[in-house]
Amino acid sequence: MHATRAAVVGLALVGLALVAGPPVLAEDYPARPVTIVVPYTPGGSTEILSRIVGQKLEESLGKPVLIENKPGAGTVIGASAVAKSAPDGYTLLMATPTPMAINVAVYKNLPYDPTDLVPLALLAQAPFILIVNPSLPVHSVPDLIQFAKKNPGHLSYGSGGVGAPHHLYAELFKSMTGIDMIHVPYKGSLPALNDVVAGHIQLMFCDVPPAAGMINAGKVRALGVSTKARLDAFPQVPPIDEAVAGFDVAGWFMLVAPGETPRPIVDRLHGELQRILATREMKDQITRLSLVPMDDPSVEAMQSFVKSEIIRWGKIVQRAGIAGSE
Repeated sequence: MHATRAAVVGLALVGLALVAGPPVLAEDYPARPVTIVVPYTPGGSTEILSRIVGQKLEESLGKPVLIENKPGAGTVIGASAVAKSAPDGYTLLMATPTPMAINVAVYKNLPYDPTDLVPLALLAQAPFILIVNPSLPVHSVPDLIQFAKKNPGHLSYGSGGVGAPHHLYAELFKSMTGIDMIHVPYKGSLPALNDVVAGHIQLMFCDVPPAAGMINAGKVRALGVSTKARLDAFPQVPPIDEAVAGFDVAGWFMLVAPGETPRPIVDRLHGELQRILATREMKDQITRLSLVPMDDPSVEAMQSFVKSEIIRWGKIVQRAGIAGSE
């Protein structure tokens, strides 16, 4: 009887092993192209950085790395698609604070849990820059505050959507200065930037890469940067903190994989990305985008970072008055 039971148990374990298949080995990955999903419209800094990193990752892995834009619903469409995809390392997300930290507070029923996504690399910090249409008679942050107070409700600012960093930075700026501005959300930062250039709206907080050409061409005027450190590309533009004490915010870029992605694949991708990010060439490319290279921490450290960012951005969302608004 005991021998029979042992045989049955042994057969059952063999069956389970056959169903589960062989263990996932890092050296077996990848066997086909890898896709990086960008949850924004084409042309923004998220896509630009994704293509730069994707090219290097393609060289490193020896397989094509494709970039796919999946914008919509404040990054929820793209982020949700990746979160619900097969956890096999072939579908990744180029994430920013919006899908990883901000949406938790903005959306009542977010269809995915950001803490379930597995961080692979923390790529860069993203300062923003406050820009205005040149026809607006302001040349500094104090000028803007004074103008807004004299003309309440006259100014309109754009963003990449409700809860996007462009939106939250402007709302934080409003609350810290006591001014009144009208929010005009767009489906991405580029349409908003184009409308600042056209004069349909007066200003916005914009990620630097798409704004840089417009600033250099004189099509928009830069008033301040969102961090306490000046930008190498625009050293003449002062930090907003010099006029509004305590204003110091920035975004970041993190490549993540679906939850339950096998650890050997996570470690393989993390290792490849660490090597890529440590090169002088990649650091220089990131800097030329007016982004700030970051030291890539361990997977566990990045998971802790995401949890702390959820708390930090949750406070900003609360202060902006848009918690649970979507």
